[in-house]
Amino acid sequence: MQLDEELEQIRSTLQYMKDRQAILDCITRESRGRDRHDAEMTASCYWADGADEHGLFVTPGPQYGEKANAGHRAAFSGNSHNLTNHTCRIEGDAAYCETYVMGGLLSLDQTTCKIALGRYIDELHRRDGEWKIKLRRTVIDMVAEGDAGWLKTPAISGFLKGVRSKEDPSYQRPIRGSPADQRW
Repeated sequence: MQLDEELEQIRSTLQYMKDRQAILDCITRESRGRDRHDAEMTASCYWADGADEHGLFVTPGPQYGEKANAGHRAAFSGNSHNLTNHTCRIEGDAAYCETYVMGGLLSLDQTTCKIALGRYIDELHRRDGEWKIKLRRTVIDMVAEGDAGWLKTPAISGFLKGVRSKEDPSYQRPIRGSPADQRW
């Protein structure tokens, strides 16, 4: 193999790795935006002509953050989207992804928790060097519900708890102490 061919192969591999990471970063940022009720962050992950399909509801991507926040706020006191297995096939300026998600949904009275297991089927597009979601379809594979009473026990007492706003400890720079009302 000639040096020029080797350099081109390295460039191609590096571009593929950068694209894969940018795609995964977008998908991860979208979940973080929903968990923190940061509608601006969620909207930034969708193209203006993008859409999110949740069950029978298809919402324009830029509006999805506000709609998801309202739904979560009305039905749950906390939510957590945990991404696991991720596959991605890049075809030019389009990427087709499947990302497994475990969603925890704490009841308003904090006595029960639903765990939904599913997948995001995403089509992302690269425009001007940036990857964003063009279409997301959510698949629910199974769900379980259980007692959340453990949150009110001494074993959890004092742990930080998530805040659905930019007051969440994850936004703090530098990292500092948290007030008592942000602890279990």
